[in-house]
Amino acid sequence: MLEALILGFVQGLTEFLPISSSAHLRILGEFLPGAQDPGAAFTAITQLGTETAVVVFFWRDIVRIVSHWFKALFGRIPRNDPDARMGWLIIVGSIPIVVLGILFQDEIETTFRSLWIVATMLVVFGIILGLADWAGAKNRTLDHLTIPHGIAFGFAQALALIPGVSRSGGTISAGLFLGYERAAAARYAFLLAIPAVFGSGFFQLAKSLGEPAVYGPIETAAATLVAFVVAILVIAFFMNYISRHSFLPFVIYRILLGGTIFALLATGVIDA
Repeated sequence: MLEALILGFVQGLTEFLPISSSAHLRILGEFLPGAQDPGAAFTAITQLGTETAVVVFFWRDIVRIVSHWFKALFGRIPRNDPDARMGWLIIVGSIPIVVLGILFQDEIETTFRSLWIVATMLVVFGIILGLADWAGAKNRTLDHLTIPHGIAFGFAQALALIPGVSRSGGTISAGLFLGYERAAAARYAFLLAIPAVFGSGFFQLAKSLGEPAVYGPIETAAATLVAFVVAILVIAFFMNYISRHSFLPFVIYRILLGGTIFALLATGVIDA
């Protein structure tokens, strides 16, 4: 239970920071007494807690987007209504991760969880985030979001199927390269994650029923609750932070963490 609570805390702490929560859970598992990977299912299920925090934090936005989308669908309001349009953009942006998640399901649960891959993704996408933050024009708001841009965000989000990329880091990097403001890119990234994370989480939850797992249902539920509480605080901090500061501290952290994992793997301290 203590291990599960620690992992839940780390999940909530890292899910919305551009440092990859799945990478941290994968790495942390090596240093817990059992020294084992918590598993893709545990990661996906605890993400239900962090994504519920997004729903709570952006509740008014979500209700407005959903209601306007349905009203526009049935002709009660103009189809070009900004909130109705955002609903379509979230749907379109969610398609890549659904398709790629199904196609590469086995690799996601096995090959992609190698710590060599995790460390590589931490460093590579840390550098990409730094370049995006440095080169991005940061003059576009979500009013400028188009279908092609939504698809680009969607493919960037899909890369987070590989631990170490970071769902928020990948999508925010794409947004920055496309010229969006930091806060706008992060807001769309958080909203875009809702269908994908809930879909993945409930799929893994149903799949895990009756199957052997590192942590039982009670431990997993406790970890998910802890992740939810911590994530609420992290979202509030992160949205306030990025409106005034760059992503440089996260870039440095990712490179240092990835380099440390490379060193530990090369010296045999941990196993890939």
